[in-house]
Amino acid sequence: MRVELQQVDKRFGAVHALRQVSLDIPSGRAVALVGPNGSGKSTLSRAVMGLVGVAGAIRFDGEPRHAALAGRLAYVPQIAPQLAAPVRELVQMVCSVRGAAPDAVADLARALDLDLAAVAKQGFKNLSGGMKQKLLVALALAPGADLLLMDEPTASLDATARGRFFEVFAERRAGATLILTSHRLEEIRHLVDHVVALQDGAVIYDGPASAYLAEREQSLIELLVAPEADTTWLGARGFHPGASGWWVKVVGREEKLATLPEVVTRLAGRLENIVVRDFERLDPHREPAPGPHPSPEGAHHAP
Repeated sequence: MRVELQQVDKRFGAVHALRQVSLDIPSGRAVALVGPNGSGKSTLSRAVMGLVGVAGAIRFDGEPRHAALAGRLAYVPQIAPQLAAPVRELVQMVCSVRGAAPDAVADLARALDLDLAAVAKQGFKNLSGGMKQKLLVALALAPGADLLLMDEPTASLDATARGRFFEVFAERRAGATLILTSHRLEEIRHLVDHVVALQDGAVIYDGPASAYLAEREQSLIELLVAPEADTTWLGARGFHPGASGWWVKVVGREEKLATLPEVVTRLAGRLENIVVRDFERLDPHREPAPGPHPSPEGAHHAP
């Protein structure tokens, strides 16, 4: 489904939430909406879904919004609604409205490691956060929607479930247009090919995801060197000394790739450990302060 926004504008009293936003999202494109809190991401998503009125025009496949669009759209919220209905009734209701088969929802849930039969009688609100998110994803993907809107879909999932989500999504997206609201670099790396960045309600970037991420990815390189090592080179390269022999530096992606081999070569025999921590943040102005850090869980180690 092609989505076009032309001079879309929205105010909430004194707050100018969207400022003349114009976008052309071709059918089948996977787009991430990024930006700090209050940048207009949620308002833009709600406008696309028809939940808030806006000035300007929003068209789908060249046509204004109409009632039939609801059957072609699926939404996965970041925060699951607190529904008291049992899981079985919720699945039956959504399937009757969307024309999906309950077995298809169950199959998708099973692929995400959720057994619907085991929780069928439980109230939706009583499920764990991860279970709720898996069910919402299954309900969204099962009908074969033409337009998917997802708000941080992996936020409530652990690492294993997140990996399964990426696999299932790749298999079941089937060419649908995706609008993803996210703060997570891993979601953007895996799910989208295009980024729209908002700030104060205005578009500040509209282009390839690869170029956007390349400018904003940062890593913290931590080196533990032997006491007898000559550290003059480290200081000259911008590393900062910490406690117990650790040196640290914040770098971008290209500098990381160039620095690591050089570190191994220059400190051969004197390098006791390397910790590389990649930061999952999209705000280019926020950096960790240099200094010693303990080895973080999930960091990449090279002894």
